[in-house]
Amino acid sequence: MDVLTYCLTKPGAWQDEPWEGDIVAKAGDKIFAFIGSGEAVSLKCGTRTEADELVAIYPDDVSVSHYIGRYGWNLIKVGGKVPDDELRELIDQSYEAIVATLPKSRRGRKDEF
Repeated sequence: MDVLTYCLTKPGAWQDEPWEGDIVAKAGDKIFAFIGSGEAVSLKCGTRTEADELVAIYPDDVSVSHYIGRYGWNLIKVGGKVPDDELRELIDQSYEAIVATLPKSRRGRKDEF
C-alpha cells in the first residue's frame, strides 16, 4: 500500500518535509501521518489506552511512537500483519482526530485548509 498516496486523497491534505528526509501528511498546519521512508507510518490512534490495544493485537508490527507515543501515536509497519483496509481506517481516524483539533472555522470546509 502506498501510504502517502492514500493520505493525500484526504480533503485538504498535503505533503510536507519539515525535517530533511522526513515526509509527513498534514491537514492545515497539523501533521496526521509521519511517513518517513514509507516502511512505517506513525498515526494518532486515539488515547494511549486505545492505541495500546492495537499494539497488543499486532505486537510485531505496531509499537508506541517515539516522543509522541504518550499522546496515542503508534508506529505501524507498512506491509506487515496489519491489513491494508485496517491501515486505511487508521489513517482515516488519525486524519479525523487531527482535523478535529483545528479551529472550528476551519473544520467545515476540509477542502480549503
